[in-house]
Amino acid sequence: MVMTVASVALPVHEKLFIQKNRILPPVLSESAKRVCIVTGTHGDELEGQYVCFELGRRLQNEHEHLNGIVDIYPALNPLGIDSISRGIPMFDLDMNRIFPGSEDGTSAEFLAHSIMQDLVGADMCIDIHASNIFLREIPQVRVNETSAEKLLPYAKLLNTDFVWVHEAETVLESTLAYSLNAAGTPALVVEMGTGMRITKAYGDQLLDGIFALLAKLDVWKGNVCPPKEPVISTDGEVMQVSSDCCGIFTPCARHTAHVQKGEQIGTIFDPLAGEIVAELSSPCDGLLFTLRDYPVVYDGSLIARILGGAV
Repeated sequence: MVMTVASVALPVHEKLFIQKNRILPPVLSESAKRVCIVTGTHGDELEGQYVCFELGRRLQNEHEHLNGIVDIYPALNPLGIDSISRGIPMFDLDMNRIFPGSEDGTSAEFLAHSIMQDLVGADMCIDIHASNIFLREIPQVRVNETSAEKLLPYAKLLNTDFVWVHEAETVLESTLAYSLNAAGTPALVVEMGTGMRITKAYGDQLLDGIFALLAKLDVWKGNVCPPKEPVISTDGEVMQVSSDCCGIFTPCARHTAHVQKGEQIGTIFDPLAGEIVAELSSPCDGLLFTLRDYPVVYDGSLIARILGGAV
């Protein structure tokens, strides 16, 4: 059933609604667990839209196997999705920088507060993001090192290629996932694909992982695909390749490939002069888990991230 999580008044007698689809089991017991799938915090990240659609479709088609509550939130920032903008358009801010919000704050802070209140107490929350329009990411789970011991066993179930354990100082405390974990509600962040696009293969891969996690939490009794064993960032060192000039980047290494130290990743050329101005190579052996998707680059533009030592 579709439920309204929060609403605020907009100009010209309109209202902004944030909604969720709550899917209940055939028989709801008092001990039933609740899992929340959220996405659409950034309006230009659309990979999660397909996941929400397909998850809801499968749960309803095989409803007899559902043993707990699944709440699906496809658009935490519906205005951003409608206008293809990362933040909340009228407020010119990043929604994932204002959690846990405030009941007495601005409209945006009130929405963040209402979302938090609705999510707190769940047995697991999966927050799905995409990359921006510049970079393509392999399916990965991102975990704060302060909660890694608790969350890693669940992160490994999500059928992603990579689990990136971030150092505590690199994690913003005003994000939804950080705020939920601080409030005692376990939350995992998934990032995959690229901005403004849907990569169906990545979505299907994550969906298999979500069902594996639901089964582990006793929310799902149906068949599941065994999740792949992900590479963990603590197995190596994350290194990055950046541009030191302006031009047009073209890759020559395959995204997701295991590259060798010195292997060429791509070139930067000057279309006016008709010459190559830079050849970029891998600084180490490892997994190429981030690769630039947008061709125009400037001095300092991120080209690639590699997990050195990954096999």
